[in-house]
Amino acid sequence: MAKDFSTRAENYAQWYNDLVIKADLAENSAVRGCMVIKPYGYAIWERIQAVLDRKFKDTGHSNAYFPLFIPKSFFSKEASHVEGFAKECAVVTHYRLKSSPDGKGVVVDEDAKLEEELIVRPTSETIIWDTYRNWIKSYRDLPILINQWANVVRWEMRTRLFLRTAEFLWQEGHTAHATMEEAVKEAETMLNVYADFAETWMAIPVIRGVKSPAERFAGAIETYAIEALMQDGKALQAGTSHFLGQNFAKAFDVKYLNKENQLDYVWATSWGVSTRLMGALIMAHSDDHGLVIPPKLAPIQVVIVPVFKNAEQLTLISETALSIKSSLEKRGISVKYDDRDTHKPGWKFSEYEFKGVPIRVIIGPRDIEQGTVEVARRDTLEKEVLQITDIDIKIEHLLDQIQKNLYDRALAFREENTFRVDNWEEFKKVLDETGGFLSAHWDGTAETEIKIKEETKATIRVIPLNNPRETGKCVYSGKPSDQRVIFARAY
Repeated sequence: MAKDFSTRAENYAQWYNDLVIKADLAENSAVRGCMVIKPYGYAIWERIQAVLDRKFKDTGHSNAYFPLFIPKSFFSKEASHVEGFAKECAVVTHYRLKSSPDGKGVVVDEDAKLEEELIVRPTSETIIWDTYRNWIKSYRDLPILINQWANVVRWEMRTRLFLRTAEFLWQEGHTAHATMEEAVKEAETMLNVYADFAETWMAIPVIRGVKSPAERFAGAIETYAIEALMQDGKALQAGTSHFLGQNFAKAFDVKYLNKENQLDYVWATSWGVSTRLMGALIMAHSDDHGLVIPPKLAPIQVVIVPVFKNAEQLTLISETALSIKSSLEKRGISVKYDDRDTHKPGWKFSEYEFKGVPIRVIIGPRDIEQGTVEVARRDTLEKEVLQITDIDIKIEHLLDQIQKNLYDRALAFREENTFRVDNWEEFKKVLDETGGFLSAHWDGTAETEIKIKEETKATIRVIPLNNPRETGKCVYSGKPSDQRVIFARAY
C-alpha cells in the first residue's frame, strides 16, 4: 500500500494527496475542481455527520432542506454578503438543451434563457431568510432552530481534495431569535459544540476565538471560529459560528410582533462545518505509514486477521475469531473479520495499517492453542500478546488509550509549535523556519493586517476568547496594543 508514497518531510502536499488517493478516501472527478468521495472516505464522513447530527438535536435543533438554486436578486439584498461571495458563484442562465445543428451532441437552447438567473447555492442565508419571512409573525414563533445537511458550490481555481473543492458537503445551521442576547448565546453555544466535537471525537485540540473584522463571514457582526494546527505548521479553520445581528432580517423584512405588541426585526445566527474536517483529520494525525484515524470516528475500529495454511486451520481459527468479534460488537465496537483467501496476511496487515484501522488482531493456530492473540495498535505501531480471556474489555480500554494518545500527541505538537513573538524580524523568521501559531501584538487596524498578509501570507486566525489584556507594541507597526492575537499561515 505504501509503495510510491511520499513522506511528510519530502513533500507534505504530495504526501497528503497520495494518502487521500491511496487510502481510497477520494479521487478527482471528470468535473474540474470536484471530487468523488469513495466508500471508505464517505464512511468516515458519515461517522462525523452522525455524531454532529446528534449534538445538534440534543441542543434543540431540527433538520430541514432548502433549494439548491437561489434567485440572483436575493444576493443583492444584503450588500456585504453579495460582495463576499460574488466571485465564487456558479450561475444558471438557461433551463434546457437541444440537439446540435451538426448532429454532434447537444448545445444550450438560446430560446430557453431564464427570466432571472439562478445561483448554485454557495451558502443559504438568503433563501432561508426569504423563507423565514413566511414562518415568523410573532414572538411565539421564535426561536427557529434549523440545520441543513447539503452540498454547496464555491468556484475555486486551485483545489485540493477535501480541503478546497468547487463542490463540497457540509451542514449549515440557521437560527432566528427574539433578542440579541439569545442569538449571541446561540452562536457561542454552537462554537462550543464544534470545539467539543473536534477535541473529543476528532482528537484535535483547537483554539476558540473570534475573527478580526477583515476575516469575518460576509454579512456577520461577529464570527466565532475554532482553529487547529496541522503537522506542517499551517492552521486550518475547523468550524465557524456567526452572529448575524439583524442584517438578514432587515434585508428580507423579517419582523415579529413582540410581547409589548410592537413590530421588531429578529436576530440571526448561522454556523457550519464541512468535509474540510476530513482534511483536518488526515493532516493532524496521519504519518509516513499512512492514515491514522481516531477510534471514535473509525469506520472499522478493530480488524481481525487469521493466519492459516489450509481450510482446516481457518475453520479452527474462525470459531475463536467470530466469538471475539461478537463480544466486541456487544460493546458497540465496529469489527471486521477478514478471512479472504485471495490475499496473504502480510498484504492485509499493510492494507489496514495504511488505512488507519486503530487495532489489528492477529490469530494463528498457535494462538488458539495458547489462548492468546497478537494485538497491534495503529497510533504507535506497537504490538503485544494478550490472553483471549476478557479480550473485549482489554480492547475497549485500548481504544480509549489510543483516542487519548492521539489527542495528547496533537496537543503536545501544538504547544511545541506556538510561539510568542515580539518583533517583526522574529515574526518572519519563525514563520519561515517552523511555522505554527504565532502569538503577537496587533494594533487593531485593517491596514496593518493587510500588510502582514501581503508580506508573509500569514493571517489573524483568531482573537482568543477571554483573551487577557496585555500592554505591548504591534509586531508590525510598533503602535500600542492591548492584546495578543494568533497569526499563522493557513489552508
